[in-house]
Amino acid sequence: MLRYVELKGKPKEFLAATGLTDEEFQVLLPTFEKCYQLSAKPKPKTSKKKKQRATGGGRKAKLADIFDKLLFVLIYQKTAPLQTMHGLQFGLSQPQTNYWIHRLLPILQKTLRDLGMKPERD
Repeated sequence: MLRYVELKGKPKEFLAATGLTDEEFQVLLPTFEKCYQLSAKPKPKTSKKKKQRATGGGRKAKLADIFDKLLFVLIYQKTAPLQTMHGLQFGLSQPQTNYWIHRLLPILQKTLRDLGMKPERD
C-alpha cells in the first residue's frame, strides 16, 4: 500500500509517481489542506439522539492523513490508471477509489488555482 511517509524517503520514486519533488509537495500541502477543510460539508443536525460508538470503534480510514489524500490525487492525475488498479495501490475498493477521486480532484484544482499554478487555457 502506498503511503506518503514511505514514499518521501525515495526521491526518484516520489518524482516518478507524482511529478513533484518532496519540496514542491510540501509547498502544495498547506493550501490543499485549507481547501479540503473548507470543502467539508457540515453534517445536518438531527433531533433524535443517536447511538454513540465507543472510542476507537468503527473502521479505520485508508486515506486518513492529508498527506496521503494529496499523494492519492496527484498519482491519479499523473498516471491516469484504471480506478481498480489505483485502488489496489492504496488498499481501496473501486467504489471507494471513485468516491475519493471525485472528492479530491476539485480540491486539487482549487488549490492549484489559489497558488496560481493552474495552466492557462486558450
